[in-house]
Amino acid sequence: MRRALLSVTDKQGIVEFARGLADAGFGLLSTGGTARTLADAGVETTEVADYTGFPELMDGRLKTLHPKVHGGLLGRRDDDGHRAAMAAHQIDPIDVLCVNLYRFRETVKKPGITRQEIVEQIDIGGPAMIRSAAKNHHAVAVVVDPADYPAVLRSLRDNGGTLPAELLRKLAAKAFAHTAAYDAAIAQWFDCERRTAPGEQFFAGRIAFSGEKLQDLRYGENPHQKAAFYTLGEPSPSLANSKQLGGKELSYNNILDADAALALALEFDRPVCVLVKHNNPCGTAVAPNLPRAFELALSGDPVSAFGGILATNRTFDVATAAAIVASGTFLEVIVAPHVEPAVVEVLQQAKWGANVRVLDLGGVPDTTLRHRFVARPVSGGFLLQTADFPAEAPRQDVATKRAPSDAERTAMAFAWKVCKHVKSNAIVLARAADDGACYTVGVGAGQMSRVDSAKIAVDKAGDRSKGCVVASDAFFPFADGLLVCAKAGATAAIQPGGSKRDQEVVEAADEHGMAMVMTGQRHFRH
Repeated sequence: MRRALLSVTDKQGIVEFARGLADAGFGLLSTGGTARTLADAGVETTEVADYTGFPELMDGRLKTLHPKVHGGLLGRRDDDGHRAAMAAHQIDPIDVLCVNLYRFRETVKKPGITRQEIVEQIDIGGPAMIRSAAKNHHAVAVVVDPADYPAVLRSLRDNGGTLPAELLRKLAAKAFAHTAAYDAAIAQWFDCERRTAPGEQFFAGRIAFSGEKLQDLRYGENPHQKAAFYTLGEPSPSLANSKQLGGKELSYNNILDADAALALALEFDRPVCVLVKHNNPCGTAVAPNLPRAFELALSGDPVSAFGGILATNRTFDVATAAAIVASGTFLEVIVAPHVEPAVVEVLQQAKWGANVRVLDLGGVPDTTLRHRFVARPVSGGFLLQTADFPAEAPRQDVATKRAPSDAERTAMAFAWKVCKHVKSNAIVLARAADDGACYTVGVGAGQMSRVDSAKIAVDKAGDRSKGCVVASDAFFPFADGLLVCAKAGATAAIQPGGSKRDQEVVEAADEHGMAMVMTGQRHFRH
């Protein structure tokens, strides 16, 4: 008789799968909770302890680590020596293994959980069985995902009780990815714990991380590039866990831009609207309410905003949707912590309303998710850094003869947050309104020289540069970039300082009656 061993933490669909295997002529082995679930459903099964003749020990830590289990999984059916060893030691072949693992990742996130409770969720027997079966995949089907149960049963029926080699290889590949992701989660937990010990290096000598595919994308940055969207498996609100309420399928570039817009929106406590185009904010505003914030954000650069992405840190409401439709501005994506039910209907009034992707995050992403490591691939490897969230607030050192006014300080604090999310070299021009709102009027991004970024920002601002403030993500290496802004009417500047020509830059500000604040922090974004 062919045999299947079932030992799952996720009981979804296991009764139906077990019945299908029994109908296909398999005898069933199972462990602990799985055996009880099957027995309660009237499915006949033999407990592994009865099969091996060895009881479960140590609170279940030891139950499947036995030669009759691993020999049945690892023994090669086409090898005379293996068959002889199995016969001599009364080891029966196990032809199907269905296993998924203890909920380690879910346990770690439980409030008030103890270290010992977390350690007990490190599965040992499950990964060992999965690896044994996957190694011997030409003879053993290893099933780790309940979503694969119907396909396995269907293939057994269609192929006279056997599974084709192609499906066995596919199941094995998924099995090894399953255990790799599980081990990566455990390694990350231990690494976070290790990092807090005195004298430990921040970055470990070896790291591991994994992702689960959400969807294949139509293409990457360009049509000739393939792409897919993966999740880290975190259950909290995020782009990966968002619910799309309308519009076309998301593209690779949509997701990148939505992430950039969301990251900036989450910098603010007040209602904010962020418009992003090609990964740079082209318009940002905080205001007493979202419709006002959208109006001001759009005014920052309405030409660039066309076809852009909008993110906010508040519930996206009908009033804001109506303001967008009335503006005539086409948007590709709207992303918000929550979305009012009637919003999609309101957006349908626009010519492009049926196509806009509306993403409901299901809440505000927590700070642990926003502050994770940032990885970037390079030739032959990748770079890893912490997210750009300084431990200390930026300084407010006044370097000029004139100190900034309260209104200038408000606008500079706003511009400084926006500047952090603009590609370097970054120059941001911003203003404060009478109602307490702040908004960008010109953004210069991604230029090889800071003076060119300043020229672009001033050109975008036009007459609105008169009375604005300027933020620079890094120091002015020369006075030329500051002078471009000063001559356009900027009255105050915020910058990190630290150039050997700081004094020259300060003197230029003084000559034009500008106030200047040094933060001691820079925010390069390459």
